[in-house]
Amino acid sequence: MESIRLEFQPNIKAKILELLSSFSSDELKIVQEDPDFNENKRKLDIAYAKLKSGTETMYSIDEVDAILDKTFSKYDS
Repeated sequence: MESIRLEFQPNIKAKILELLSSFSSDELKIVQEDPDFNENKRKLDIAYAKLKSGTETMYSIDEVDAILDKTFSKYDS
């Protein structure tokens, strides 16, 4: 199957759904989009821009483990 994303004015939603309901479930599946899609996309765009610019620091699992061990050892009294 192929996917497309439609943007439309709220006042024509009923007409669109009426038209789409004429297709069988084998021909067409209506998938509700994630309501947080635009916010998640914005956050990912910001993170990607930081990564590309070199301002974001990346760590391996071993480095994170060492950082956490060091941090926890400070408070292990």
